[in-house]
Amino acid sequence: MDLVGFQGLLCMISQTVEYALRAVVYLAMHPGSHTTDEISIKTKVPASYLCKVLQKLAKSGVVASQRGLGGGFVLAKSADKISALDIVSVVDSIDRIETCPLGLAQHGINLCPLHKRMDAAIASFEKVFSETTIAEMLAEPNPSVPLCEFPKVGCEKPKRARARVRGRSAKAKTSPSNRTRKKSSRTREKKKER
Repeated sequence: MDLVGFQGLLCMISQTVEYALRAVVYLAMHPGSHTTDEISIKTKVPASYLCKVLQKLAKSGVVASQRGLGGGFVLAKSADKISALDIVSVVDSIDRIETCPLGLAQHGINLCPLHKRMDAAIASFEKVFSETTIAEMLAEPNPSVPLCEFPKVGCEKPKRARARVRGRSAKAKTSPSNRTRKKSSRTREKKKER
């Protein structure tokens, strides 16, 4: 596909479709439950917008949401059972050109050459996306891994550990008892100096 063809395809895919595809690909690459924030960071999709996209995907059965501790989103079915068109259809509609978009009575359902070709491009898009599963995209041998910088930088599963500050947890660093201990040790040192 040349650059012009690729740009034409991008015009057919809304930003919402792109975000939905990124989220599903991420979930397929990283089994287990992931929060909206985790997915947002790794897919570079705004969290507030991603939340709405994930809700649509959950409502349609592409992903499942889990509430509570350790909750988040997971694929509701295996990646080899989800086509790219399944995702596109959930978040956006693909409208075929069945009658003259200009409403010209003499054209009716007999599309002019321009609109026939436009409809053929839409049909090709539908066909390719209906025949492509998420698993196939991920299994395709390619040095460029989806959602990863080359070579696979930052593709490891996100860790769920607490932030650590100089060898101690952030909570231990800022707890009132630690502040008091630090103060009292400084006070003792000053008294010794006198």
